Amino acid sequence: MTHPTTTRIGLLALLLWLTTAAAWAQNLTVTGRVLDATGQSQPGVTVLEQGTSNGTSTDGDGRFLLSNVPGTATLVFSAVGSLTQTVPLNGRTSLEIRLAANQTELNEVVVTGSRATEGRSNILTTSPVDVISAREIKAYAQTDVTQILTYIAPSFQSTRQTVTDGTDFVDPATLRGLGPDQVLVLVNGKRRHTSALVNINGTPGRGSVGTDMNVIPPAAIKRIEVLRDGAAAQYGSDAIAGVINIQLKDDTTGVSVSSTAGQTSKSDGQLFQADANLGFGLGRRGFVNVSGQFSNRSFVDRSGLDTAPLIYLGSTAGNYPAGLTDVQKLDLKARDNALVAQNGFNRRDIRVGSADTRTYGSFVNAAYTLAPSIGLEAYFAGGLTRRTGRSGALYRLPTQVTQTDASIYPNGFLPFINSTVNDGSAIVGLRGRVLGFAADLSNTYGRNALDYDITNTLNASLPAGTSPTSFYAGQLAFQQNTTNLGFSRKFTEIGPLATLNVAFGGEFRVDNFQINAGESGSYILGSRLVNGTPAAAGSQGFAGYRPSDALNQSRNNVSGYIDLESDLTDKLLVNVAGRAERYCDFGSNVSGKVAARYSILNGLALRGALSNGFRAPSLQQRYFTNSSTQFTSGELREVLTTNNDDPITKAFGIGSLKQEKSTNYSVGLTARLFKIITLTVDAYQIDIRDRIVLSSQFSRANAVVAGILTANPRPGQNPVQGVQFFANAVNTRTQGIDIVANERLTLGPDSRLTLTAAANFNETLVRSFNSSAFIDNNASLQNTLFDRAQRARLENGQPRSKINLSADYGYKILGVNLRTVRFGEVQTKDADPTRSFIDQTFSAKWVTDLTISAQVIKNIGLSVGVNNLFNVYPDRLYQDPNNNEQSLAYTTLDATNRGRFQYNSNQFGFNGAFYFGRVNFTL
Repeated sequence: MTHPTTTRIGLLALLLWLTTAAAWAQNLTVTGRVLDATGQSQPGVTVLEQGTSNGTSTDGDGRFLLSNVPGTATLVFSAVGSLTQTVPLNGRTSLEIRLAANQTELNEVVVTGSRATEGRSNILTTSPVDVISAREIKAYAQTDVTQILTYIAPSFQSTRQTVTDGTDFVDPATLRGLGPDQVLVLVNGKRRHTSALVNINGTPGRGSVGTDMNVIPPAAIKRIEVLRDGAAAQYGSDAIAGVINIQLKDDTTGVSVSSTAGQTSKSDGQLFQADANLGFGLGRRGFVNVSGQFSNRSFVDRSGLDTAPLIYLGSTAGNYPAGLTDVQKLDLKARDNALVAQNGFNRRDIRVGSADTRTYGSFVNAAYTLAPSIGLEAYFAGGLTRRTGRSGALYRLPTQVTQTDASIYPNGFLPFINSTVNDGSAIVGLRGRVLGFAADLSNTYGRNALDYDITNTLNASLPAGTSPTSFYAGQLAFQQNTTNLGFSRKFTEIGPLATLNVAFGGEFRVDNFQINAGESGSYILGSRLVNGTPAAAGSQGFAGYRPSDALNQSRNNVSGYIDLESDLTDKLLVNVAGRAERYCDFGSNVSGKVAARYSILNGLALRGALSNGFRAPSLQQRYFTNSSTQFTSGELREVLTTNNDDPITKAFGIGSLKQEKSTNYSVGLTARLFKIITLTVDAYQIDIRDRIVLSSQFSRANAVVAGILTANPRPGQNPVQGVQFFANAVNTRTQGIDIVANERLTLGPDSRLTLTAAANFNETLVRSFNSSAFIDNNASLQNTLFDRAQRARLENGQPRSKINLSADYGYKILGVNLRTVRFGEVQTKDADPTRSFIDQTFSAKWVTDLTISAQVIKNIGLSVGVNNLFNVYPDRLYQDPNNNEQSLAYTTLDATNRGRFQYNSNQFGFNGAFYFGRVNFTL
């Protein structure tokens, strides 16, 4: 949905653009080929029009096409391991360039983090930037963007979750130990829309809304730039931890096709992926690059056996009824075992591991010079992705009589949550020069929708034997439309300044969030009673969204920015940026940043930055509401999530959400050592005030909470056991250090070796809490707004350290990639302080990947490899000795949920070793 105001502003800006187009100079389209020092084709060379951000890179055959270039321009050719070369065009439209080898040039030119018209090497920038090339993306078997980044960039972390509803299908991803919504994602430098999903279960980033980067096919990606610094003053809301800019392929290579197949050492998790990329020129005036991907991944199951002593004859949790002697327990156990054998009950009754997923995705990136005589270029980038998934919920035992129906499922049942993610995006724009400024007008639209279908389930509250076994449970949808107009220009010799880059512009954005109700059977409370108690309403496993949950909410914001960057002297580079934004729902915000880099010696520089930033509360956090079944402190609870307009939330004294505010400090050192090694070390501190979190669960067992819930009933709904809501509840401080070193060696005419060592060490601490007078004045509610489980998840739920060591060796047609990653320890705590004995720290582990590849013939390459070569698993969850189906003193006082959860997934998952093969074909 595009807001009418957006359309009017876009049309006005376009009219202004066209009236000034006549002032633009004659431009050309330049093609050519780049060779290395030995005369071989050199792919991945950055080709940049000097003094602008107009650039491209060479394809697999060393060829390039660059549009909208003045005949008087100078092109800059740069590549890792080669001398940078500048070439005046002098009206030429075809070039052949040979780059000389130079082991001192080890870093790529980056554009993220600066609005300067000319890119800089990533050791010459004022802020740290990681660059992940297409070659690195394809080196190993990870096929999702978040998994690729997790194993390449130490400051980035993401793991697949399990039995967490929608989060099973949308991986929460974080940067520098902060939340998924505190990193901004760009595509081709334009803001990417977020996911519709709110993470409400016990996962990293609980209560946050992230960006689903896995809908972008890796085959479409030219490179990824990860800016590890606060950048809200430059890019707007969300850029507290940093910015991830995904640059799409823009070459004209022809056709490349890749196919990957593999499975785990336990013969599950089967993967088949096929992707293709096609790039072609448009009559020397532009290019079109099209990518597509199909991926099918089977589920992984690392569950343990259900330890409930009694499946058919026990209490609701499968335990012995109270008051039995040991002899009576043994007799009951024998009879229950006979029923288990007779009915063929399988105690491996849930799935714990990655879900089944199937993905179809395509992306297009294109540009075309509309009128060479006036230098007007149009560009487009967009994609469509559809991902379906299937994961299990928690098993309903036959003894859970209010949640099942023996006439339909005499042995109980495992509900399945089936998701469909549809994601679409489009960027359209015009760029060129106006009165000496590089100008860019664009409109970016994106939509993400998540549909739920629940199967192998029932609504237990419907009359016995009448419930359907599948339901449509509703949809979450988020869409965003952003219009940008920006100008930039590099001036030289401005007074005492050698250079001054000036950039300024504005943005208008409209967000929209919708919840669409499921079919009535997925949520209604029927008339069925079990022993005088109403049976559970709605579809088991995931209750549908109700009409009372349904909503359609929008907001808009307008912003303006200015960015100044200058080489004050030959040794000192300074960047100053400022941004003002106004949101229609909570007001205004102003942020600023100052950053500098000073060359102490040749090859040694000091850099640092100071900035303040912000993150606007997402519409999803502002308005989301639903009821869900969650596993908390050893028991299943029906938990209500309310938004900040709900009378229940207001009864706790919680007001409307406001923006998070941050202050970022960073200082770093960049060095080139021994002419063959580059090293960057960057320390940082990020203070966040009024951080938005999803509260802990306020239990109905508390008399004050019961009174609030009773005073605000939900008609047609079972009474809930707990309630939670969003609040600006905590103030945090994150401190850390990033270290990156790399070396590239030429060992002979046909032999090369690249070594990389990178690490991130971080610590997040909750410094204080922001409660309400009502909560503070009720002693029984204190320490519940943000309990010890929530605090541990925020402070220790993700690795506090990660170390990446890799070696890439090539000899003629052969290549070997070896990588080992150390994931630091994580910690969990139970929400109930009386259960602190089950708190657990999971030790650090090394995970090693190996790939061997060969270019069999010119057009065909083969790769085989192993991810997690040594089959490493995280530490097992502690299991109480009496959590045993044979125990007469059975207990569930641990975090394994009756022995079924064996591992914590938050370090690196628990799939074990994965073996794969890949075929690459180019034409």
